Amino acid sequence: MFSNFNNAAECWKEILSNIEKNRNLLTIIEKFARENTSPSKIVFGTSGWRGEIGSDFTFNNVRIVTSAIVNMFKNANDTLLKSLGVKDFEDVMKRGIIVGHDNRFLGKEFAMEVIGILQKEGIKTWYAGEAPTPQFSAGIEILNAACSINLTPSHNPANYAGFKFNPSDGGPAGPEITSKIEEIANHMMKKMVSFPHVKVKDIEYLDLNELYIRYLNERRTIDLIKIKKFIDTEDCFICVDNVHGSTRGCLEKIIGINNKIVYLRTEDDYLFGGISPEPSEKNMQKVDEKLKGKKAKFKLGVIMDPDGDRIRFSDGNMQIPMNYFGAMAFHYLHKIKGFKGIVAKSVGTSNLVNAIAEKLGVPVRETKVGFKNFRPFMLKNSNEKAIVAFEESDGISGYNHTLEKDALFGFLLALEMIAVIGKNLSEYLNEIMAEFGYYYPDRSGITVSPDLVGEPLIKGLAKISDRYKKGSAVTIGNHDRIIKDVITIDGTKLVFDDGSWLMIRPSGTEPKVRFYIEARTEEGKKDVFILAEKITKEALLDIKKP
Repeated sequence: MFSNFNNAAECWKEILSNIEKNRNLLTIIEKFARENTSPSKIVFGTSGWRGEIGSDFTFNNVRIVTSAIVNMFKNANDTLLKSLGVKDFEDVMKRGIIVGHDNRFLGKEFAMEVIGILQKEGIKTWYAGEAPTPQFSAGIEILNAACSINLTPSHNPANYAGFKFNPSDGGPAGPEITSKIEEIANHMMKKMVSFPHVKVKDIEYLDLNELYIRYLNERRTIDLIKIKKFIDTEDCFICVDNVHGSTRGCLEKIIGINNKIVYLRTEDDYLFGGISPEPSEKNMQKVDEKLKGKKAKFKLGVIMDPDGDRIRFSDGNMQIPMNYFGAMAFHYLHKIKGFKGIVAKSVGTSNLVNAIAEKLGVPVRETKVGFKNFRPFMLKNSNEKAIVAFEESDGISGYNHTLEKDALFGFLLALEMIAVIGKNLSEYLNEIMAEFGYYYPDRSGITVSPDLVGEPLIKGLAKISDRYKKGSAVTIGNHDRIIKDVITIDGTKLVFDDGSWLMIRPSGTEPKVRFYIEARTEEGKKDVFILAEKITKEALLDIKKP
C-alpha cells in the first residue's frame, strides 16, 4: 500500500528490528492508520480492546467503537443502564465523558477522533491529554462523569494501541457492558461501515493529576503528609522508572520535587527504547543499579508501565513482585492501620496473603484473572469490603480507593509503609515470612496447536479436576503430597497439604497454556513445574483422542 510495505504489520516488523534506524517509518504507520478501512473483530479482553496500530487499530475502527458506545447508551435497557450507572442518554450528555490517552504513537490523534464523535452526539467532553489509567477512575468519581475512554494498551509493546472504557463507578467495564459494545461494533464491521472524520469543536482541558490529589486527600487511605515528611527528614533515596509512560510528571506534583528522588526514562519515546514496557525483573535493572550505588538508610525503587496501572518494587537488596507486596500491603493496612474487611486476590496469586489472613482471622476471596472481578469488593457499599485487592500481574488497589489497579497508589503505599515501620521493604517482607511462612511463586507455560484454542482447550483442561480430586495423592519431586483443595474459578488450581500449589489455565489471547505455581522452597519450584507440565500434557492427549 505504501512504499515497500503491503500492510502495517510489515512496516512495524521493520521498525522494531532496528528502532533507531527505522523510527522515521512511523509516518508510514500513520498513513496505514488513517487510510486503512478494513474491518476488524472487536474483542474487549480483561482490560479493553487492543490492536496493532495501522492494522486493526485504525482511525475508522476507533470511530466505529466510539459510535458503538454511543449506540449502547442510546438503546440500553434498564438492566444495562444500572450497570453503566446512568439514567438514560440525556444523563450521559449532561454528565459527560472524560477522554485521554497514554504516551503511545497517535494517542492524541485517536483521542480527537473519539471526542469528535461524542461532541457530534451532543455529549459533554473533557480532554485529559496524557494521563495514567487510575487517574481516569478518580476523575470520574470526583466529577460524577458518565464514563471515561482512555486510549491505551497498558503494558503491550510499542506497535499496539488500546481502548479502555470505564463506566460511572470508575472501574473496568464488566462483561455485561463490553459484550454489548462488541456486539454493536462487530455488527457495524460486518456491514463495512466507514465513519467520516468529525472535527472537534471547543476542547475543555482537564488536569486529572490535580483531581487525583484531591481524591487521595478525600479518601485518606494514603497519608501524604507523613510521606512528604519522611522524604524531607529521613536519609532516603527513591528511584522511579516511568518507562516513557504517562506517570511521568505525576509524582512530582503529588509528593513534591526533591533531590532525594530520581526519575528515569521521562522523555518522549513512542518505541520505549525497543523494550516491551512492562514492570518485569529484567526491565527493573536500571532501577537496581541506581539503588545499589547509594548508601542511604532507606531505599525504594519502582518501575511502572506506560498507563500507570502496574508496578514492581525493589530496595536494592531484593526485587519485590506484587505476589509479595500485596501480602505486605494487607499486613500493613490491617495490622498497622487497623482497616477492617476482607482480602481480594486473583486465583493465580501467592498464598502468602492467605497464610497471613488465616492467622489474623480475615476472610480471603479469590477471583478469576482480571482486575474487574474485584468490583464487588471495592464498591463503597460493598458488604465485604477489600482491605487490599491485588493480582500477581503487578496490579493493586486498596481500601476506599479506585476500582482500577493503580501503580501510583502502590508507590505511595510503599513509601508510607517504610516511613511508619522504619524498615526497607525486604526487611519487612523477611519479618512477615519468618512469622507466617515462606512462599515462592512463579509462572510459565507451553505453546499448543492453534486449532486447540477456544472451546476444545477449555473443555480439555477442565477435565483435570475430574482426574485430580480433593484428597487424592500426587508425587512432587521426592515427596508424596495430598491434594488439599481443588479450585476451578479460572482454570484448575490444585492446592497441596504443604501449602504449595499449581494452577493450569488456557491463555485468553494466545495459543498457550499458562502455569502458575508456588512452592515452599526456592528449590522446590522446579518439581511443581514438572508436575504442572505432566498434568497439562495428559489433558492435551485426551483432547487429541478421537
